[in-house]
Amino acid sequence: MTRAITLAAALALGLFTAAAAQAGTCPADKVLRTPQPVRDAPDVGVTREILTMVPLQGWRGVGELFLRTRRLVVAPHGIVPTHEHDDRPSIVYVVSGEIWEHSAFCLVPIRHRAGEFTPEFGPGHRHWWENRTNQRVVLTSSDVVPPEMMDDPAM
Repeated sequence: MTRAITLAAALALGLFTAAAAQAGTCPADKVLRTPQPVRDAPDVGVTREILTMVPLQGWRGVGELFLRTRRLVVAPHGIVPTHEHDDRPSIVYVVSGEIWEHSAFCLVPIRHRAGEFTPEFGPGHRHWWENRTNQRVVLTSSDVVPPEMMDDPAM
């Protein structure tokens, strides 16, 4: 009996993990190997607050870069403008709400929900985000940026 319960729990955990891994990602049959053009979306209804920064100068020779964490609040029907991650690694966490990503590497918009993380980095990684709901969306974004990009809303 204990073995059957353990097996059932393991199977349930495996199914849950597989479903969670698919959350907030491009469907496998819609992934592009070569980036497609994405429209230049404007900055609409987004507030940004720097929560903390760490200067990386002197650390492993990275130069004058900063590790920055921000809170972004996207108003209902707001848009995080089109931007690139060719040379700016980032991790976004959806704190509350749901938001749609329009990515150069996906044929369809990708829905991201509260509790999901998404990495952003690599050649051709260009995208924008859209709040299609009547609720505000709260995100945290941690990225590595040079000083000249600190005040650019698209960065």
